[in-house]
Amino acid sequence: MQDGREGGVVGPLRGLRVLDLTRVLAGPTCTQMLGDLGAEIFKIERPEAGDDTRGFAPPFVPNTRESAYFVGVNRNKKSITLDIAKPEGQAVIHKLLGHCDILVENFKVGALAKYGLGWDQLKAKYPRLIYCSITGFGQTGPYAPRPGYDALIQAMGGVMSLTGEPEGTPQKVGVPVADLFAGLYGCIGILAAVNHRNATGEGQQIDIGMLDTHVAWLANQGMNYLATGENPPRLGNQHPNIAPYQEYPTKDGYIILAVGNDPTFERFCKANGLEHLLSDERFATNPKRVQNRQLVTDTLTPVMKSKTTAEWIEALEALKIGCGPINTLEQVFADPHVQARNMVLDLPHASGETVKVIANPVKLSATPPSYRSPPPVLGQHTEEVLGGVLGMTAPEIASLREKGVL
Repeated sequence: MQDGREGGVVGPLRGLRVLDLTRVLAGPTCTQMLGDLGAEIFKIERPEAGDDTRGFAPPFVPNTRESAYFVGVNRNKKSITLDIAKPEGQAVIHKLLGHCDILVENFKVGALAKYGLGWDQLKAKYPRLIYCSITGFGQTGPYAPRPGYDALIQAMGGVMSLTGEPEGTPQKVGVPVADLFAGLYGCIGILAAVNHRNATGEGQQIDIGMLDTHVAWLANQGMNYLATGENPPRLGNQHPNIAPYQEYPTKDGYIILAVGNDPTFERFCKANGLEHLLSDERFATNPKRVQNRQLVTDTLTPVMKSKTTAEWIEALEALKIGCGPINTLEQVFADPHVQARNMVLDLPHASGETVKVIANPVKLSATPPSYRSPPPVLGQHTEEVLGGVLGMTAPEIASLREKGVL
């Protein structure tokens, strides 16, 4: 259906409408990506409270009541307050589904069925509907009923066993990667389902479990285990399959040195008076260096301490050897390359202020991401969508408000 859809929108997903029943991070990450790519997003929020992350503060965005957390994953969405626990709220959802292509939800398994909004209850009535469910453990299996949280998934999924110093405690990654990957895999699944529907007219459910996606991105470490049957140890900042590939202290700080192959190691040695290492069997090949990683670290540490970080970066870049500083976030956002790639946006906000957000990293030459609207204030678009899309009258909307549905 194209009636009343966002006019003038560019983007590869223009013309698609998404009913967004998600909150917190995994689901909103998925729907923000869809919105950036041109889809129209109807974000359903609880009356008065809204998405949980509106209260994940401080910090707040300066001069607003919006948490930085919420603002980070909710642009290009229209906020509609609606109590789906009430029959009248469920009726509004059904009306919206008549105008939407995709439903994304991250309720606990079976929770939406209580409101008549589960996949099995909707698929016959809306055969073209693409229904994406994002949960901690997926729709099947012994853990399906459990709630999922990022730190819990990082622990159960193995990445904590791989992260941290060898003699230290297991560590989680400093950003909620389990949530983020689940949202991005959900988006990938939706795009595949859209293509299938375009070919067949058939909708389908997408079942995303955070633990599944976590296992999928164990990548080389997961494969190292499958190949050997041995648990990979924690290596701090070292690489399990390449050496030297880690942080080293410099004269004034630290640097990451990434020597990806033997010719690169040869260039490094010849440029720094270490030619004798090339005839030492323990350093001759990458597999040998991995086997003798502590010797490699101990040998290179005093060498790396001989110059400042800036001096090393200049010298190593001239040799086309991978290297980089270990930046704080202040340094990241001040980096000239990050700025040249336009990775920070200033968006006008309903408060009258301008809010800074992190841009979409997907660079499309013909249909780039668009930034049509900032993260909404709670319920900002309720009347616009219910009246403009569903054709509800002002008295009908007022009646729902009086009943606490909106």
